[in-house]
Amino acid sequence: MQGHDHGLHRDLKAMSCEMLARRRALAFLASAGTAVTAAACGGGSSGASSAASATSSSSTSSSTGSSSSSSSSSSSSASSSTGSCVADPTETNGPYPADGTNSSSGSTSNVLIQSGIVRSDIRSSFIGSTTVADGLQFDLELQLAGVNTGCAPIEGAAIYIWHCDAGGRYSLYSSGVTTESYLRGVQVTDSDGKVTFTTIYPACYSGRWPHIHFEVFLDGLTAASTGRTADLISQLAMPAATNTAVFSGDTRYTASIANYNAISLSSDNVFGDNTSAQISQMTPTLSGSVAAGYAGSALIGIAA
Repeated sequence: MQGHDHGLHRDLKAMSCEMLARRRALAFLASAGTAVTAAACGGGSSGASSAASATSSSSTSSSTGSSSSSSSSSSSSASSSTGSCVADPTETNGPYPADGTNSSSGSTSNVLIQSGIVRSDIRSSFIGSTTVADGLQFDLELQLAGVNTGCAPIEGAAIYIWHCDAGGRYSLYSSGVTTESYLRGVQVTDSDGKVTFTTIYPACYSGRWPHIHFEVFLDGLTAASTGRTADLISQLAMPAATNTAVFSGDTRYTASIANYNAISLSSDNVFGDNTSAQISQMTPTLSGSVAAGYAGSALIGIAA
């Protein structure tokens, strides 16, 4: 699918994100009371209100239905405070990135230059369709930190995430969803280095541990024109106890059960060679339940 060259620039103007080009103004970020207008670029879309609502309901239900899910990722170092971090390892962007580095149906697929890719709620398609991906709601907060600067938050970086749907399919590539573009989106980090996404919980397909792909562009939206310009390409590993709860408790994920029982983090061809510290950081901390949905956070460390 060929994109045009002006879509991303329209998003840039619409969101007034040019002001965030100062991506490494860490001295400014470290000062007290840095409430900058860039916060709007960290979570802006119509999905923000639904994400906040889901987070609230998840927190309410977590005391009764998700103690095992929360404890499953208690070892994760992800938090809203960046006291310590490690550099996330570079991982493959896989065969389905739609970032201009490979082809789909015989043409280059690059959502990064499409108008509409900058969004917080990524559950719906935005290219030629408005189909919403069916699945259990998952609100994800990511925080970007520089490991060479005492884990200080990095403002103004663009983060692109994508993952499979509840059936294990990737939009634009997999049979049955080649005309869909859901579960893909870009956000720009705010003064705390944070972005938020509203999405669904990813399935487990054959041969892979449940995961979410991401790419980091330190120079922001202007650099996010292709995966070849990414400063970091990596993945998040979904927590084990939550995987079990979702796949066994939500009938939309029934096909994931056998696939999940046949894989482990150590046997996964992406996560298997990572250190325990890396895996801990790459695993989001989650709260919530199958009944109410989940909310989670993860820290991304980058050598910047």
